[in-house]
Amino acid sequence: MKRFYILSLLLLATHSSIFAQIDRVEMNLYDHDTKPYYFGITLGANLARFQTSLHPRFLQYDSVMIAEPVNSGGLSLGLSATARLSDRFLLRFNPQLMFLERNIFYKLKQPDANGLTDVTKTIESVIMSFPLQVKFQSDRIGNFRVYTLAGIKGDIDMASNARAKRAEELVKIEKNDFGPEFGIGFNFFFESFIFSPEIKISNGARNIHARDENLKYSNVFDRIQSRMIIFSIHLEG
Repeated sequence: MKRFYILSLLLLATHSSIFAQIDRVEMNLYDHDTKPYYFGITLGANLARFQTSLHPRFLQYDSVMIAEPVNSGGLSLGLSATARLSDRFLLRFNPQLMFLERNIFYKLKQPDANGLTDVTKTIESVIMSFPLQVKFQSDRIGNFRVYTLAGIKGDIDMASNARAKRAEELVKIEKNDFGPEFGIGFNFFFESFIFSPEIKISNGARNIHARDENLKYSNVFDRIQSRMIIFSIHLEG
């Protein structure tokens, strides 16, 4: 019992010490939570790939033996507008311009015109993304806070090749996409701005493959969907 009392007193003293230190921390932007809305800019990097499903007749084709998506990276730049719904919930609109590429590796049965049997096709995209998200935030602890988010996005690929006429070597991708997003982030309050690192999963729900039976690099696939992991830095005021 003595050990229990001593341990309890130590825990109580530690707990009191921690919160006393938090109370002594100078609160930056102390009135920020009373703002009905605020704005910011977004800088991001992403890890992107395709989620593919082979066509049921894949085994009947005699030109491609293996077709697999490969991870690749990209960058993004955007703006954000956040509206306060309550003490816990916020609504954020975060349009972004994304530069990315997604690769597909092919193993050919016969060498191509360059004498290669291992070929990687790169699909470059310039995407205008329009995410609308609901954020759920914790209590503020000093100059720190954690939040989670969930929402939907609509994407427009400005570099879509779905209508390309000379597409013998291409994998055709549709222009429009949409899908869900989920993530977690952290707010660090400084004297004049909020620094918010965030990571989220952004998946496309639509089949964006513009399949063409006559294209050997495209006809092996039935469905192609977008998959991204996005790391962002939000600077908000």
